[in-house]
Amino acid sequence: MAFTDPQSITIAGVASSLPRTSVGKNQATYQSADGLILLTASHTYGKRNRRVIRVDHSKLTADPFIPAQNTKVSMSNYMVFDVPPAGYTNAQAKEVYDGFKTLFTASTDAIIVKLLGGES
Repeated sequence: MAFTDPQSITIAGVASSLPRTSVGKNQATYQSADGLILLTASHTYGKRNRRVIRVDHSKLTADPFIPAQNTKVSMSNYMVFDVPPAGYTNAQAKEVYDGFKTLFTASTDAIIVKLLGGES
């Protein structure tokens, strides 16, 4: 089963449509028209099952060494569910995720701000 096509993501208050651009075995990719935002969902099966959702974001910015020129920079943000093939139901895995989500969204994402500032 696939995600709805297109997907939508809002970054810095700007909504972007991400139509599906690729479908492979256990993976799908969605990409913005300008190619600067990529959403990937993938699954790997083995001794551990890994389910990954990932956003890759690129932008043009002033080159720190040649400020008159722009350079493309990128970052990614992703979440991995790493579960055994048996022992956790989808509902139980979601309960762990719900606790994780509550942790990182509490107090206006304070733990994420601290993490991005280098704290651990």
